[in-house]
Amino acid sequence: MDSGDKNYIWQDSQWPHWEYDLKQLTGLLTQVYQAQGRLLGRLHHVGIHLRDQESLRVLTEDVLKTSEIEGEKLDPNSVRSSIAKRLGIEIGALAPADRHIDGVVDMVLDATQHHQNNLTQERLFAWHAALFPAGYSGLSKILVGTWRDDALGPMQVVSGPVSRQQVHFEAPPAPFLPPEMAQFLLWFNVDQQDDPIIKAGLAHLWFVTLHPFDDGNGRIARAIGDMALARADGSSQRFYSLSAQIGRDRKNYYDLLEKTQKGTLDVTQWLSWFLSSLLSAIQVAEAALSTTLIKTSFWQHWSGTPMNERQIKLLNKLLDGFDGKLTSSKWALIAKCSPDTALRDITDLVERGALVKSDSGGRSTSYELQDPINNA
Repeated sequence: MDSGDKNYIWQDSQWPHWEYDLKQLTGLLTQVYQAQGRLLGRLHHVGIHLRDQESLRVLTEDVLKTSEIEGEKLDPNSVRSSIAKRLGIEIGALAPADRHIDGVVDMVLDATQHHQNNLTQERLFAWHAALFPAGYSGLSKILVGTWRDDALGPMQVVSGPVSRQQVHFEAPPAPFLPPEMAQFLLWFNVDQQDDPIIKAGLAHLWFVTLHPFDDGNGRIARAIGDMALARADGSSQRFYSLSAQIGRDRKNYYDLLEKTQKGTLDVTQWLSWFLSSLLSAIQVAEAALSTTLIKTSFWQHWSGTPMNERQIKLLNKLLDGFDGKLTSSKWALIAKCSPDTALRDITDLVERGALVKSDSGGRSTSYELQDPINNA
């Protein structure tokens, strides 16, 4: 593509013919499929309401984290509200609509709910326009709903705050984008040679390499990856968030991206990282589901027992994994009540059997759940 010295993979004479050692990846790929099967199997046996709530929780996290990776903090309540409204899930009072948040949500939901539809140039342009409804990225006016034109110079892929941004690599010049994107879209929609999960990892990398828009490329790349994963597990509902895992491992993500761009077309190392990240994302989701199932079972068990708001709040904190020991003084602090009221609340729950005194010792008496698994 470029007659000059080769600096990046898109300048390789064999571009974009990716290579990878499938034998080296088979162990990880098997683990991913097994974890995916376990998670979806457990979800199959719970009610529709709980599945919807888990999907809402994961999608909310996905939208929050895919923006956070780009240094953008969104309001969690507005994100959750926007998703719930679009999915028809009842969550009580809705937060005020936010045009920008609605745009990110629309993109993520379109990618996953309509994963079987072809990914087209028009669809990508619509996603991009949804991300930047006012035509600005921060204070900078950008081209929206069309490929970049490099009017301000080559597209450089950076991370970090504006004051100390790190340049990771340079994307192909704008004139190459129409044929490059046409080739990418043909592969994404038609080519069936790669394992579906491997394909998700390649799609993410390929799109990020091209970086075809003025801004929003990372978010769109992650949406494309989610779309490929939705195709892989045949579900329009998302129950794990790869964006959240990338957010947790952001430094390694950018380091490996830079190394891959400056390496060869053998992307085994990148795919190994992708599969490991995906496995971690599914394991995190499975742990969260376990917590949700324990909470659901616990509250079903105690549904006929009258409790005040303070007791419900503190029991939920214990079910979520309370940090440290729960004493009557901590109860009073968290519930914003007097020590005497806190002790009455605790004594009542001990007498009912929901709480027991902890055996851990210490100067102050502490309390824990009776046994949320066996007694709930």
